[in-house]
Amino acid sequence: MSPKTKQLILMFEMLPEQEQELAYETVKRFVLAWDPDFTKVTPEERQHIDEAEKSGFISDDEIDWDNLEKYAD
Repeated sequence: MSPKTKQLILMFEMLPEQEQELAYETVKRFVLAWDPDFTKVTPEERQHIDEAEKSGFISDDEIDWDNLEKYAD
């Protein structure tokens, strides 16, 4: 977690509950304006995704869930 995120959380927790709700709705509007479908990823998330895909990552729709034994080493 970044220092700014920690700072925001501490400030958020200092607010009365009603003001926390207002802050939450405001941040939610910012996020939805930036990414209405929650599909964008941060640079750090992109790095994790890229590393997972290069490591032999298998999409869940490619897995034969009825025959998992074929994936055992």
